[in-house]
Amino acid sequence: MTENEQIASGVLAALENSGGRPSLLRAYNCMTRLRLSFDEAAGIPDGLADAIAGLPGVLGTNASGTELQVILGPGKAESVTAALNELLAASAPATSEKKSAPENAATPDDRPQIGDGKALHAKIRAKNATPVKLFFKRIASIFIPLIPGFIACGLISGCLNVVAKVAPDVTTGPLFQLLAIAGSTVFFGMNLLVGRNTMEEFGGTPVLGAILGALLSHPNLAHVTLGGEALVPGRGGIISVLLVAMLASQVEKQVKRFVPEALSLFVTPLVTFLVSSTVAILVLQPIGGALSDLIGNTATGSIAAGGALTGAILGGTFLPMVMLGIHQTLTPIHAELLARYGVTILLPVLAMAGAGQVGASFAVYCRTKNTRLKKIIASALPVGILGVGEPLIYGVTLPLGKPFLGACVGGACGGAVQAAFGVGAATLGISGLPLAAATDNIPIYLLGLVCAYIGGFVATLIIGFDDPIETTDDPSSLSERV
Repeated sequence: MTENEQIASGVLAALENSGGRPSLLRAYNCMTRLRLSFDEAAGIPDGLADAIAGLPGVLGTNASGTELQVILGPGKAESVTAALNELLAASAPATSEKKSAPENAATPDDRPQIGDGKALHAKIRAKNATPVKLFFKRIASIFIPLIPGFIACGLISGCLNVVAKVAPDVTTGPLFQLLAIAGSTVFFGMNLLVGRNTMEEFGGTPVLGAILGALLSHPNLAHVTLGGEALVPGRGGIISVLLVAMLASQVEKQVKRFVPEALSLFVTPLVTFLVSSTVAILVLQPIGGALSDLIGNTATGSIAAGGALTGAILGGTFLPMVMLGIHQTLTPIHAELLARYGVTILLPVLAMAGAGQVGASFAVYCRTKNTRLKKIIASALPVGILGVGEPLIYGVTLPLGKPFLGACVGGACGGAVQAAFGVGAATLGISGLPLAAATDNIPIYLLGLVCAYIGGFVATLIIGFDDPIETTDDPSSLSERV
C-alpha cells in the first residue's frame, strides 16, 4: 500500500470512527487540499479534524463551514482524493454512532495554544461568510480546475522568457516558436473553459457555456457591424464570458420549466443559446468590455503610480484578506490580467505574504524552547518555501498572534520590491519559490522573496511572542512562558 493509499485509509477510518461517514456528501480536491463536504444539518463531526491531522503525511486541517479541508500539498491531494473515493465506492456507509467530544478538554484561556489557529480561522470565516463573499467563492471555484493549465503554460512561458534574454537568436527557431505556442494555449482556449465551468458551477449545461464563450471570441465577429460599429472578438475577455454563462444558466432553468419534457432536448438548448447570445452581443459584451478595461487599468495604474508603497500595502494586507475570505475576489482579476496582458502583476506582490510567513516562522523556530513547536515548524517550513502556507499559518503564526503581524510586515517588504520593479507572473495557483520560473524577472522576484523572508524574520524577533512550553504533566499541553 502506497503512502497516499495509507492516508486515504486513515481518513476513511477517521470518518467511520467519528460517525461522519453517513453525512459525507462528497470528497474532492483542489491543488493542495482534500476537501470533505458534509451535510449542513450534521456539520463536521467532533474530533474528525484532529484525528485526520494526526495522520502521517497530513500537513494540517482547516474547517470552513461544513467543509473540512485536509492539507496535503500539490500532487498528493489529487492522489489521496482518488484513493479515498475508490475506498468510499467500494465500502458500505458506516453505521457507527457519532462520537461526542471529550467532556473535559483543556480549559480555554487566553494563553497561546498550538493548533488554536484552525479554530480561530474557522470562527472568523464563519462570521464573515456574507452572501457577497460566498458568491465570489463560487466565482473562484470556476478557476480552480484551470490552475494546472495555467501552471503548465505559465512555466513554459517563464522559461522561454529566460532563454530569450540569454540567447535571443534561438527565438526564431521552430522549437522555440512551438513552445511559445504551447505556452499561450491556455489563453487561446480560456473563454471556452471559463464558459463551461461557469455553467456547471451555476447549475447549467456545461457545453452551452463553452459554445457561448466560443461565440464571444469568434474571429468572424469582426465582420459584423451593429449601430455603425464593428463588433470586437473577445471584447470583455473572461468577464463577458462569466456574465453570459451566469445568465445562460438561469435562462436554461426557466426554459425547462415551461417546455414539455418530450421537446426539452431540442428546444431548451436552442432557446438558451439564442437568448443568451443575443443579450451577450448587445448588452453583456459591452458591459464586460468596460469592466475589463476598468480592472486592467486600475491594477496596472495603481502599481505604476504607487510603486513600492502600493506593493507594501497589498503584500502586507493579503494575509488578513485570506483570513476574512475576501481574497476570493482576486481570482477572476488574476485571470483577466493574464488574458489581457499575458501576466498578472498582482500575484508576485501577493505571493510575498507567504514568504513573510516563512521568515516569521523561522524566527519563532530560533527563539522558541518548545520542542513540539520546533517540530511543527521544521516539517512545515519546506512546504512553506514551496508556496503551501497553511501549515505555518494554522500551526504557528496565527495561534501565537504576534508572529502573524511579523509575517504581514515581511509580506509588505517583499511586495514593495515586486511592485517597484513591476514583476509579472504568467500563471496563477502557485507561489513561493516555484513561482520564480513563471515570472518575467526572475532575479528581482527572488530578491523580493529574500526581502520578505528577512522582513518577516526581523519583524517577529522585534515584536516578540509569548513562547508556549510543554508542562511536565502533559507534553501536548502548553502554557505561557513566565
